[in-house]
Amino acid sequence: MQLLKDILYKVHITSTSGSTDVEVNSICFDSRKVVPGSLFIAIVGLQSDGHDFIETAISAGATSILCVKLPEAISDKVTFVTVKDSSIALGIIASNFYGNPSSKLKLVGVTGTNGKTTVATLLYKLFSSLGYKCGMLSTVVNKIVDKDIPATHTTPDPIQINELLIKMIEANCTHCFMEVSSHAVAQGRIEGLHFIGALFTNITHDHLDYHRTFESYIRAKKGFFDGLSSDAFALVNTDDKRGMVMLQNTKAQKKTLALKKMADFKAKIITNSIEGLELEIGERHVWFKLIGDFNAYNLLTVYGAACLLGEDPEMVLMKLSALTSAPGRFELILPGSKFTAIVDYAHTPDALKNVLETIEHFRTGNEQVIAVIGCGGDRDKTKRPLMAAVACKYSSKIIFTSDNPRSEDPMEIIKEMQTGVGPTDAKKTLVMVDREEAIKTACMLAKEKDIILIAGKGHENYQEIKGVKYPFDDKEVVTRMLKMFAN
Repeated sequence: MQLLKDILYKVHITSTSGSTDVEVNSICFDSRKVVPGSLFIAIVGLQSDGHDFIETAISAGATSILCVKLPEAISDKVTFVTVKDSSIALGIIASNFYGNPSSKLKLVGVTGTNGKTTVATLLYKLFSSLGYKCGMLSTVVNKIVDKDIPATHTTPDPIQINELLIKMIEANCTHCFMEVSSHAVAQGRIEGLHFIGALFTNITHDHLDYHRTFESYIRAKKGFFDGLSSDAFALVNTDDKRGMVMLQNTKAQKKTLALKKMADFKAKIITNSIEGLELEIGERHVWFKLIGDFNAYNLLTVYGAACLLGEDPEMVLMKLSALTSAPGRFELILPGSKFTAIVDYAHTPDALKNVLETIEHFRTGNEQVIAVIGCGGDRDKTKRPLMAAVACKYSSKIIFTSDNPRSEDPMEIIKEMQTGVGPTDAKKTLVMVDREEAIKTACMLAKEKDIILIAGKGHENYQEIKGVKYPFDDKEVVTRMLKMFAN
């Protein structure tokens, strides 16, 4: 339990009504979670406006309200605090309420369109192997040492983040590696957090359903770096032309990585095969289990971050060479089978291009590449034809299918994808709305040594249709088919 005035520290207040000496025993922005003594924070969301639930919160026992605009009737038994942006205030208040746990461990954030999960996962695995107790907040799973906690968002809300950080500290964690999405920055979910490091992987076409313009998307990513303190480091990929943009206004120590340019952390690809990568980093040649050019960037990012966190470079490379990637990221299913099956989370044009170019690099020229792809519903529609065009460029056959259609008609999503198919490519495409049937058909079409890519869902073990999540796992379906062919 804390005093309201204490948890308002660093919040930009525009007005108050009532005493800020009132005790607060919980904070929430969902009126259904209000208990007597709560501070209710009214957030203007995409689907609803928390200001519409202020009376409900008061009826449930809220003794203080933080909002942008005051309701018409103000109770003298309730303290009202107004701010310009309640989303930003929520992040600061959550950190204050939980005792600013992010300042009690080394919190490193990873942002970018592609690679966030792989980098965060590799950092978690690396530092765990170096003997540290670590936490992780990622798209796939949240972890506290070796305990898994289901992840519902790439970046949780501020209350969840701080609650998880508190549990990490209680478990004696010294480091936490966290994916930072553009949505999280724009919605103030990382406000109040103290990052010791920020990493930028790349930025390509995505999330324009939310950000509306690519420039707005870039600004959101950049906002993460703009908010860093002078005791932090910012490590960016300068082979991406927006890498230096991220560093323009940051107070943090500026560091760069690259494969193609001069940089603070430089690597060169020596060998790139289906078995892994050999990289030259400094004067060292190191073999890694990860596959593809894009993973060379991920590995270099992890290496650079570990060095900036004070770890010995030789030990970092030794431990890193033994690690595998995050689940559902260029994951080979039953290697050595009749044909090669790869499951990958690629759900942007650039990520799909990276994966298919990697496959192209391994081909001898005789194998077919059969791509099974879809696009998520209620998400950026502009990338749908681009995804199809990329698939057509690099694949022998393409099966368009459902991803997570959510509230949309899956056939309408597929039709939008098909607008990216040129007249000469139409003959190599198939449409199968049922994802399991699409995967089975790809396996039936595959001949000896052919390569099947099942893209878009990666680690996910569900398919969301009309608001319901049904059990579904790409890896389980293709594994079953591979075993059937082996018999």
